[in-house]
Amino acid sequence: MTEQQNKEVVLGFLRRAFGEKRPADAFAEYVGEDYVQHNPHAPARAGASAEYLAGFVARFPELSLDVRRVVAEGDLVCTHSLMRLTPGSRGSAIADVMRVRDGRIVEHWDVVQEIPEATASGNPMV
Repeated sequence: MTEQQNKEVVLGFLRRAFGEKRPADAFAEYVGEDYVQHNPHAPARAGASAEYLAGFVARFPELSLDVRRVVAEGDLVCTHSLMRLTPGSRGSAIADVMRVRDGRIVEHWDVVQEIPEATASGNPMV
């Protein structure tokens, strides 16, 4: 697959899981059975990670994810996003890195940082 196709897989997953609030469907459509999870709070395998994400999304029905940047290199896709659990909150800056193989996400890492009221540099985080 091309890097652009890999980007489309990752963006499709994020749209389905967070935009449409259908994480189980996102996993079924976009995640491979040999999925490896590196998030320290989520279970290791696809089925368990899908359940974890479904619970997370259910706890925050007004959650929004605004993907600001997408970069791909080979089979790796990185997104830089703003996630808000509730409207009007500052939210968190999120970097997700996903490995795509044969049109399916097979590995995931993420880094999440709450957005402070002000930054020392004066520059935004997302």
